Amino acid sequence: MHKSNPIGVFDSGYGGLTILKSIKKSLPDYDYLYLGDNARAPYGDRSFELVYQYTLDAVKFLFNQGCSLVIVACNTSSAKALRSIQQKDLEKLSPNKRVLGVIRPCIEEIAENKEINSVGIIGTLGTVSSNSYGLEIEKYAPKVNYVQHACPLWVPLIENEKQESNSGKEIIKNDLSILLQKSPKIDTLVLACTHYPILYPILRSFLPKSIAVMSQGPIVAKKLVEYLNKHPEIDEACSKNSTTLFMTSEKETVFNQVAGKIMNSSINAKSVSF
Repeated sequence: MHKSNPIGVFDSGYGGLTILKSIKKSLPDYDYLYLGDNARAPYGDRSFELVYQYTLDAVKFLFNQGCSLVIVACNTSSAKALRSIQQKDLEKLSPNKRVLGVIRPCIEEIAENKEINSVGIIGTLGTVSSNSYGLEIEKYAPKVNYVQHACPLWVPLIENEKQESNSGKEIIKNDLSILLQKSPKIDTLVLACTHYPILYPILRSFLPKSIAVMSQGPIVAKKLVEYLNKHPEIDEACSKNSTTLFMTSEKETVFNQVAGKIMNSSINAKSVSF
């Protein structure tokens, strides 16, 4: 019988599926366990304390499911909870396991790309108010200018599949206009929420062609490959049977319908409490 020590991927809802999809493309042999806290999504307007507790609960749950490595594929959780979990909780929970986020890989990509001079960052209220991206850019890519704008309605639009409606598109267009008014020199739009790549065709239709759109999925996948190469002890702890399990705090039928569209495959999730 094969051992099962999957890579855990956690998100507040469906957004992390865009990360999982990219990771699976780069690392198809590994086992994965996706956990979506859809019943309590969105996290964007939650307090730091609540996001931290929800994220810690998810990490504990995934560790108990056998995950040696957990990817927090939620920008709000990465901004509000990741560092505390890494610095305060991991030693007590399981010092040989690891929890990684999605913000640092994007900052590294910005720092490494010499063609990027001015970025616009769009995310949830929690991510933007935390200024996690701004602080990291100032530290690792100080020559890059940045402006930020919170889009609190975007995740609810996606979670309720309303982004293609006329009102949904108008909300998205208006938020982009506000961002571009803050800085007309933006050359790169950073999608600082894993839900937002689902909106890519709509975003592209409203943006000037000169503005590149940076999605986190391919970047996180690339950095994860590099991480596993540098940490063979973590890589060896991950099982490789090419399996993927899905779990959600929502009803399975609701999750399966939306997740299936994102993953372009049939999804059979299990409803769990954590």
